[in-house]
Amino acid sequence: MKNVNMSVDGNILTIKVDLSQDFGPSASGKTIIIGSTLGNKAVSRAFPDVRVGVNVYKVVEKAEK
Repeated sequence: MKNVNMSVDGNILTIKVDLSQDFGPSASGKTIIIGSTLGNKAVSRAFPDVRVGVNVYKVVEKAEK
């Protein structure tokens, strides 16, 4: 995972992402990647059947012509 931290407390899943991070442009170049689980991931060993997929990004502003 890139810049995504998950924790489980009882039945509560908490996802933390540092919004100040920047991993460069996406493949299309339309967004800047801030964080990703890089696909679907199991939440924890306590909940092996629960999966989460997270992508956090910001839109690149288009340059004026």
